Amino acid sequence: QVQLQESGPGLVKPSQTLSLTCTVSGGSITTNYYYWSWIRQPPGKGLEWIGYIAYSGNTYYSPSLKSRTSISRDTSKNQFTLQLSSVTPEDTAVYYCARAESSGGAMGYWGKGTLVTDSS
Repeated sequence: QVQLQESGPGLVKPSQTLSLTCTVSGGSITTNYYYWSWIRQPPGKGLEWIGYIAYSGNTYYSPSLKSRTSISRDTSKNQFTLQLSSVTPEDTAVYYCARAESSGGAMGYWGKGTLVTDSS
């Protein structure tokens, strides 16, 4: 059973960089052909997909967030990390990591989510 767990600071100062890590257990992040995503949900709004890092290490980001987003991985720790720069109050959200079985497919496994708030 694959499990995902988000971790990172719950408060981020304006203009700083948000950094979250997803630790995966029960399966390797390098296994073909899984895609490891970050998704967020602002208060009172719907889910917004941020981007993914594929089993191969390739990354793809939402066009609306691409200029501020970086997703990387540490295969030795079976973790992948989100960095979102130049944070504003609009970045306040619950952030989830998740796994899909194709690049455009539905997420089959999700973390529980972690709330990140702009400290302003």
